Amino acid sequence: MVHADASNFSSSLSKAEAYAQLLSSLTSLVQDQRNWVANTANAASLLWHMYHSLPAPSSSVNWSGFYVLDPSDPGKQLILGPFMGKVACQTIRIGKGVCGAAAEGEGRTVLVKDVEEFPGHIACDSDSRSEIVVPLRSSGKVVGVIDIDCADVQGFDQEDQKGLEAIAELLGKSCDW
Repeated sequence: MVHADASNFSSSLSKAEAYAQLLSSLTSLVQDQRNWVANTANAASLLWHMYHSLPAPSSSVNWSGFYVLDPSDPGKQLILGPFMGKVACQTIRIGKGVCGAAAEGEGRTVLVKDVEEFPGHIACDSDSRSEIVVPLRSSGKVVGVIDIDCADVQGFDQEDQKGLEAIAELLGKSCDW
């Protein structure tokens, strides 16, 4: 069992240290749990609390969560999974918007510094100004995405990409998809 303080992040941590703490906490949480809903719910909460412990622009994250392949329409759309933030789009077609682009084909991380410059951006929350989406893979296949939105332009960087890709790798291996 993980200590209830797993989502307490010190405001004195660097972004790299915060991602390392999150990964350590998440590793403990998923160790004896294979359910993707439980694991992604805890990951969404950890991400939310981590970002809000960091200085701007990270503290301006307004949505952290997951979209997973819809089992009723496999390979064609993503369906909303666990998240923190405002109400979100319930389904996203593969290839559409930032999430759909990240889930398409082999899957690739998509870091959007300004959503106004991303053709076909889907605005679930009009306050979002930047976004990063990282594919989740299990057995080499994309099974979902981590989606993080920020109310600031240029809210994410390569350090976020590296941290989120490590989280995606852990979740891809630790869940029964």
